[in-house]
Amino acid sequence: IHGGGMDLKFPHHECEIAQNSACSGHKGAQYWMHANMLTLNGKRMSKSTGNTILPRELFAGDSPLLDKAFSPSVVRFFMMQAHYSSVLDFSNDALLAAEKGHDRLLSALEKLETLEPSKESTIALQPWIDKCYLAMSDNFNTPILIAHLFEAIKWISTAEDSIGLNADELAIFKTTLHAFTFELLGLRSKSVDSSDAHKDALDKAMSLVIELRAQARLNKDWGTADLIRDQLQEAGIQLKDGADGTSYSL
Repeated sequence: IHGGGMDLKFPHHECEIAQNSACSGHKGAQYWMHANMLTLNGKRMSKSTGNTILPRELFAGDSPLLDKAFSPSVVRFFMMQAHYSSVLDFSNDALLAAEKGHDRLLSALEKLETLEPSKESTIALQPWIDKCYLAMSDNFNTPILIAHLFEAIKWISTAEDSIGLNADELAIFKTTLHAFTFELLGLRSKSVDSSDAHKDALDKAMSLVIELRAQARLNKDWGTADLIRDQLQEAGIQLKDGADGTSYSL
């Protein structure tokens, strides 16, 4: 597979094919995939007009074009809702709508873990699985795949204590839904995102504590510096002073 932007299809990639064919008799790749352009609020992204947005601005929410920050998983889900060969327009409203869909999908997966199997099957599981694979076989058609995943969400949302699948089918359903959601689409569960957020918060807090200790040492306030080190150690945090500064480990 060889990929690139739609703007590279001609003449860049056609030139590569011509060079490879003349040199080796082969095209150089079996499949050529071209992603389409990104727009922002319906307009072409341009640095000269200021109509741009960076990934870190999406994740931090520090762009004037956004009302809030969006997690990488939500942004990924938003992008997967459009086919890679289609133009994708970023906007605050579109990201908010994607966030609702993303959270609804992950909440359904959490509920699925609480559901019991039924004695009799009332859900046609295998045709649903086949449709999911056919969507991805159709030129990586992620919008169609997501539509099929939301079909499964309806089964989960309308279930109370049990779902219309026997024990073996329920196990297959869970495995398949997890594979498409987390492994193929690459979304992240709420627990993973929460863990990352906690780590970021800890890193920021420790940077502040290390800076305060460094200032105490600079002022030769050894009592305060040692107190910070010792109390952190009691809390299970080890400080390591080195030539490049102080680092910490748990």
